[in-house]
Amino acid sequence: MNDLSFAVPLWVWGAVALGICLMLAVDLFAHRDNHVIGFREAAIWSGIWIAIGLAFGLILLVWQGGEVASTYYAGYLIEKALSVDNIFVFALVFSFFGVPDAYQHKVLIWGVLGALVARFVFIFIGAELLELFFWTAYVFGAFLIWTGYKLIVSQDEEVHPDRNPVVRVVRKIIPTDPRFHDAKFFTRVNGRRVATLLFVVLIAVEATDLVFAVDSVAAVLAITTNTFLVWTANAFAILGLRSLYFCLAGLLRRFTHLHYGLAVVLAFAGVKLILSETPVGKLPIPLTLGVIVVTLGVSIIWSLVATRGQSAEDLAAEDGTPAATPAGTPTVTGEGAADAPSDPSGTGGAADGAAGTGTGRSGESPGDRPSDSA
Repeated sequence: MNDLSFAVPLWVWGAVALGICLMLAVDLFAHRDNHVIGFREAAIWSGIWIAIGLAFGLILLVWQGGEVASTYYAGYLIEKALSVDNIFVFALVFSFFGVPDAYQHKVLIWGVLGALVARFVFIFIGAELLELFFWTAYVFGAFLIWTGYKLIVSQDEEVHPDRNPVVRVVRKIIPTDPRFHDAKFFTRVNGRRVATLLFVVLIAVEATDLVFAVDSVAAVLAITTNTFLVWTANAFAILGLRSLYFCLAGLLRRFTHLHYGLAVVLAFAGVKLILSETPVGKLPIPLTLGVIVVTLGVSIIWSLVATRGQSAEDLAAEDGTPAATPAGTPTVTGEGAADAPSDPSGTGGAADGAAGTGTGRSGESPGDRPSDSA
């Protein structure tokens, strides 16, 4: 196992955490007006986040040397690649619930905060298990190989966010109004404080990300069990997830074969983790980086060549989904979005959010809408 043990002072942990919080605060402040994020703005922000992530690797290079920096970059690249799959599922969630474009950034930024906390917990638990019990490397490795296999064979399965167990539990516990109330997560309806449909969307995004967090953390732990490197690689890759979503959401159908590359990377990480506890030992970091870069590069080029000359409408017709999925235009598949009651009973569905006309309200006139007092 490539543990790369080196002392990380507590103030360094604090400085990195504070820097990440400040960057998120700046991002949140810059988008406080909930405006629709265009491709140009998203590309600029995405470039900024990627530059910050790469610059942190240079800091590690000066501080701890080339092996530490290259290990960080390998973890960062894996997490960045896996985030593309996150983006695809987020697009489906937003489409399912008919989330207006202007509200999507707020959901994503709060979703990122939850993702950072979840990964922090998973990383320390996973690293501790790998250090204490050698056989957990076989378990995690087998899990990564199985995840890669499922990524290929389950590619065409429909996603039903409303059926997520976490979403169902939240709806039962918290009274919910199945409509959007501007960009609010909570509001008052008839004097009663209730969660809005946007809060349900946030829970769906968080619950979905938990699944991705498990395999992405396991994949980086296959490279190193150094908790500082694993967490910073995850954190800096996730920071740009929102901007990357707005950059790539409309291009996702072009990446028709990317899931094959991601499956190979996950399976390779699983094999690498298993081999680390055998006489073969850890595989060299340059080899790991090379496999990741080549695999992802080939799958992306293969996808672009395969879809060359095809319009968005043609690609949508092939996979049976509307062409405007990421744009906030409602796209409903499955049963849960069609049969939701319209009362804030806590069991409401997504009917008003998913069957509307892009505003998240179906058949609702301004006079019928409850006043937002919170």
